[in-house]
Amino acid sequence: MTDPCFDIAVIGGGVNGCGIARDAAGRGAKVLLLEAHDLASGTSSASTKLIHGGLRYLEHYEFALVREALKERETLWAIAPHLIHPLRFVLPHAPGLRPRWMLRLGLFLYDHIGGRKRLPPTETLNLRRHLAGAGLQDAYRHGFAYSDCQVDDARLVVLNARDAADRGATILTRCPVQGLEREGQNWRIETPKASFRARAIVNAAGPAVLSLLRLSHEETDRQMRLVRGSHIVVPRLCEHGFAYFFQLPDGRIVFAIPWHEDFTLIGTTDRDHHGSLSDIEASDEEIAYLCAGVNGYFKRQIGPADEVWAFAGVRPLVDEGEGKPETATRGYKLELSPEDEGPPILSVFGGKITTYRHLAERAVEQLAKRIPELARPRWTGEVSLPGGDFDAADEPRLLAELLTRYPYLQPVWARRMLRAYGTRWATVLGEAASLADLGRDFGHGLSEREVRYLVAHEWAETAEDILWRRSKLGLRFDAAQAQALTDFLDRFPASSSVRPASTNCPS
Repeated sequence: MTDPCFDIAVIGGGVNGCGIARDAAGRGAKVLLLEAHDLASGTSSASTKLIHGGLRYLEHYEFALVREALKERETLWAIAPHLIHPLRFVLPHAPGLRPRWMLRLGLFLYDHIGGRKRLPPTETLNLRRHLAGAGLQDAYRHGFAYSDCQVDDARLVVLNARDAADRGATILTRCPVQGLEREGQNWRIETPKASFRARAIVNAAGPAVLSLLRLSHEETDRQMRLVRGSHIVVPRLCEHGFAYFFQLPDGRIVFAIPWHEDFTLIGTTDRDHHGSLSDIEASDEEIAYLCAGVNGYFKRQIGPADEVWAFAGVRPLVDEGEGKPETATRGYKLELSPEDEGPPILSVFGGKITTYRHLAERAVEQLAKRIPELARPRWTGEVSLPGGDFDAADEPRLLAELLTRYPYLQPVWARRMLRAYGTRWATVLGEAASLADLGRDFGHGLSEREVRYLVAHEWAETAEDILWRRSKLGLRFDAAQAQALTDFLDRFPASSSVRPASTNCPS
């Protein structure tokens, strides 16, 4: 069971790593993915939860990046309609900041450079009459509404991993890489669980990309800039479904987004991060900054005491010598080791969640020059993620079917099941004819049957995995409920099995 050999070993279980594993496995390669912690435990679960082009990047002339992201926006919505949902953003004109003509010009470009088809275009608003203006201060009279999409970022990562595994990939979490050495035509990979061989390595370690390169004895001139983005969650600030894009006096922007029925998500900050990657938290200064940002717009004022949850992540940005952190490019670079160095390692620098699928496609096609098994047609833009094989317009019908089959579910619980599992909800709930058939009720619709599914099929091991990444039920669970879930999970054996691939690597 030791020393199995793979065509490609992906190191890093964030959105880029899981996207690359899915793409490569779907082309027929034998794929191993190694993650030191839980899937999406780093940057990929600490985003602003948006699939968007990045309206503010137009101001920094990143037209190619915005175009690529906007093209991906509707592609991702089509393949994951359970995880991704359209959202209308209201951008109030703030007197003394960017002029209205500049905002309208930027939104015109945003509507037209990315091939928008299904999402509605920008409209001009009179905020004195529009529903979204009711909660704003009287100084804001004019604004615009435009379209983007919201995403469950951590589940997007997990379902990419699930699809990769369904296509034959081996996914190992809590499996840090301790050694990387070239041996003939292969890489030898040392982990606490086993040793592996692979014909190629993908370094998708995110903020730790340079550390992994040093472990592999590779050299690069590439520099990374680690930028911390922090967010807070507060009780719902508005009763309508519009999100807001607010300009701040320092030139930055902040979003206020309706989230999980009863909450508003506010973010993000941009601060250079110089501390540990294992202890990333929103600072008191950042929390106060976000509160002050929205307080400049909303009639209802908030403070740090209103915070229900705060989270932060470090974005690994390509360092091109920009000044302020917010001006650093959100683009990405792929760097493939020279052929004369032996078995290849491809490193991923930078990127954003919206462009992960296209990044993965490009990464696999670069490796195909050295790993012929990858030289097959593109496919990930046309094939749904698990549970996403339906049209977004059919969601009400699917919800009605779910409630008909499981009439004992509360509608809010059923909606969560649909938005987490899509058409695979029956795989989770099975033939349960009553709440009792679902086993123990941990609270807020989380049943024993769902917990067992998440452990068996989605690599969940801890209460944190389930409450904050497989779901966001941590927003609702109290300490006693979370402890009860922890106690239940402690009875599960640790997942440590390794399924060996075919040992056909050249020696």
